[in-house]
Amino acid sequence: MVESMKKVAGMDVELTAEERNFLSVTCENVIGARRASWRRISSLEQKEGNKGREDKVKMIQKYQQMVEAELELICGDMLEVLDKHLIPAATTAPIHWGEWKENN
Repeated sequence: MVESMKKVAGMDVELTAEERNFLSVTCENVIGARRASWRRISSLEQKEGNKGREDKVKMIQKYQQMVEAELELICGDMLEVLDKHLIPAATTAPIHWGEWKENN
């Protein structure tokens, strides 16, 4: 799904409202699942740490780092698509987006 949306965004044309919504939902689903995993893993790490199980904590931390790396990769990928394709192709932007670009 993400790859399909990246191809659409890579066409360098302004997306319709429906396409923007679809892209947004795709991102939310992909990122949201990993964020939920990260929160659960973090909770397990804390519980195991409180029990003094350092061997399990190390294993959990290693897995947590893998999830963090996935999140960084996905978010970086999406930011690149926005920056290189979607923003330049947009002819109209919501006011809050323009304000954000001015402040950053």
